[in-house]
Amino acid sequence: MARTLVALISLLRPAQWIKNIFVFAALVFGARRDEPEAILLSLAAFAIFCLLSAAVYAFNDLRDYREDALHPTKKKRPVASGAISPATAGAVSLLLAIVGMSWSLQMSAGFALTAGCFLGLNLVYTIWGKHQVILDVILISVGFVMRALAGAQAIEVEVSAWLVICTFTLCLFLGFGKRRCELAVLENSDRAAAHRATLARYNPGLLTQLLATSGGIAVTTFLLYTLDPATTFHPLVFTTPLVFYAIFRYATVIEMGERTGPTDVLIKDKPFLFTAIAWTILTLAFVLYGSRIEKFLPPLRYPGQMPLEQRPEPDDTREAENTDVDTRQHARGDTSF
Repeated sequence: MARTLVALISLLRPAQWIKNIFVFAALVFGARRDEPEAILLSLAAFAIFCLLSAAVYAFNDLRDYREDALHPTKKKRPVASGAISPATAGAVSLLLAIVGMSWSLQMSAGFALTAGCFLGLNLVYTIWGKHQVILDVILISVGFVMRALAGAQAIEVEVSAWLVICTFTLCLFLGFGKRRCELAVLENSDRAAAHRATLARYNPGLLTQLLATSGGIAVTTFLLYTLDPATTFHPLVFTTPLVFYAIFRYATVIEMGERTGPTDVLIKDKPFLFTAIAWTILTLAFVLYGSRIEKFLPPLRYPGQMPLEQRPEPDDTREAENTDVDTRQHARGDTSF
């Protein structure tokens, strides 16, 4: 009984649920982060996407258990190893999908639609998309963007277009990196093709180019987001060195062939993990105490701003009017990040 329970938990891959933290982006960077209702809605959105993700993982193991049996590490998965029968995996997948979608219908209509599209996208990926070169990684990246958009829809805030593009290109970078890891782990193209047909059409040279392109665009769009006049967290630009190091460190680690993918790198590579923790702490500090911290930072002129000496003196009346407008917008839920 205990072994079956452990196998069922393993089937749901709880370690992979960390990917769903993207739904919290709207809460962290939006104007409603101090509202208890928004916090509860974000937690509900996270739980729903964990249920849907678990349903997809169970369905994926059901579909791929024969191919997984050829992989040096995936052969230990519950269905591939025989710990869970295909029928049980299918029943668990269906149950989780029903519960997750039923719960999503209790949220906003937009969130429920995005959640349904997320589930449909992943089913398409599992059945067909994962066999299409390059498109496989694009579909995965779109799934991460859907997580971020759903988080915004759950608490009804707007999303920065730059942040959406940054999320998409960053996930492309991580996805192509995972393909590079799989090639390195499987050692040769014959074994790679036996495990995943698309791996036979990927090669280290192509993946290196794709990693360089997507990684470069991800960093660029991150900078554009931090420098956007509409962004209220301009001090984030000071975290750029950490972003560059994380990108370069990830590229270095996957070239070694010692990790199986992004999650494995995050959990087991200490330099990358410490960098991620440091960036998270600094980002939260800037989000929560940005105006106070900015007083101690070098004054920077961001795109769209006049030089400091040419800026007009603040008008108390105008500031009061703007504050009143912001208050009315916030009451309508017209907030953005």
